[in-house]
Amino acid sequence: MHFELNNDDSMSIKKFESMLKSNEVGFFDSEEFEQIIEHYLEEGKMIMARKAIRLGLSQHPASIEIRLLQAEVFVFDNDFDKAHEILNDLYELQPHNAEIYIQKANIYSKTDEHIKAVDLLQQALDLTPDQADVYNLIGMEYLFIEDYSKAKLNFIKCLELDDTDYSALYNIIYCFDFLKEHKGAIDFLNHFLNSNPYSEVAWHQVGKQYFDLKMYEKALAAFEFAIISDELFVGAYLEKGKVLEKLGKYNEAIENYQITLELDDPTSFAYLRLGKCYQKLGANDLAIKYFKKTVKEDPLLDKGWIAIVDFYLKQLNYQKALKYIEKATEIDSENALYWIKYANLNKRLNFFEEAEHGYRRAIELGNYELETWLQRSDILLLLGETEAVISNLQHGLEFYPEDPEMEYRLAGAFYKTGQTTKGRFHLQNAFRNDPEFVIILEELFEDVLILEEVQSIIS
Repeated sequence: MHFELNNDDSMSIKKFESMLKSNEVGFFDSEEFEQIIEHYLEEGKMIMARKAIRLGLSQHPASIEIRLLQAEVFVFDNDFDKAHEILNDLYELQPHNAEIYIQKANIYSKTDEHIKAVDLLQQALDLTPDQADVYNLIGMEYLFIEDYSKAKLNFIKCLELDDTDYSALYNIIYCFDFLKEHKGAIDFLNHFLNSNPYSEVAWHQVGKQYFDLKMYEKALAAFEFAIISDELFVGAYLEKGKVLEKLGKYNEAIENYQITLELDDPTSFAYLRLGKCYQKLGANDLAIKYFKKTVKEDPLLDKGWIAIVDFYLKQLNYQKALKYIEKATEIDSENALYWIKYANLNKRLNFFEEAEHGYRRAIELGNYELETWLQRSDILLLLGETEAVISNLQHGLEFYPEDPEMEYRLAGAFYKTGQTTKGRFHLQNAFRNDPEFVIILEELFEDVLILEEVQSIIS
């Protein structure tokens, strides 16, 4: 039940709100109350919706539609027993009312009983003239249980009934993408375009499918058709720019990204891509200008900060690179990628305590890459923190059991601290798994390598 808000409807809402302020009771017909309640529900003004329902039922206690809206509010409040009670009563009065089945299905959906919801919605299909909406609801239920094939079929039925429903079209392509059926998606979209040749959204989606398949010339043609269909379609210019980058046509890509800045508010994505294009062309001043615009537009976009840091790294300007990665960590201290960059830079500058801090923060934030554990261990060893090396590597072995690079380092650390039994255990494991990595002992634990026991194991 959805009402278009025309002038009369607006007057009804103003009249209703004026009545509440004055504490006077005015009369509204049942359809006016339906429209008022729907308006507040769509606006998310639940308190006002409840007041309208209460007054509506006081004036029209037999109104099926107002009671259905009351049930909808009870569902919103997770008061499913009251909602069921109303819907069961209404079913006795109007067993062929599709909205009753839809509301009951909504209850089952919210309680994760999605198959029951689908069964009810299938029944509603035979009772409603708005089948497209019901097919859309069925598709959503199948998405909830990750049955993308059935979801796709229902969204397709929805689109067949209403070819202007672009949310259904997007959901269809989402299903194709999840199922990795890119060619199937292209066939479907081409069939849709036979009937809707100027659908900029369909051309845009075709282009994205070709892009994913690395068929860049076809992707480019599709995005150009999207622009012909709607010359103000910012997304098509952005995607066209991405394709042109892949084809090495950086000046043309720049033109398309610049168009998006003229058509709409600037985006950090457009600034970032402009910076990348200028960098490819060797226009470093323009490249860094747009990278800085990127982080100014969206300070939380990590790709922007990383682009600046990598720019200065390529110029061997480590101090400036470090300055910007420090700024990034100040803005978002929970980004593990920043801390890896921070650690690597400090290591390169021989700031070992700072480097260790960076690797430790990255691990704390969930970066469990093998290299992170190894780098931190080597830094701790340089700092003379051998017990911390052992603790770090034991933690790392939980993620990389019996990894030879970890095992050799752990063996060396145990021998270094006089724990020969544990050292022997890890050295034997390491040598058995990969004898070539014994070079780690030569590079990091020369004093351990000369031990007679160690020589007997590796010789």
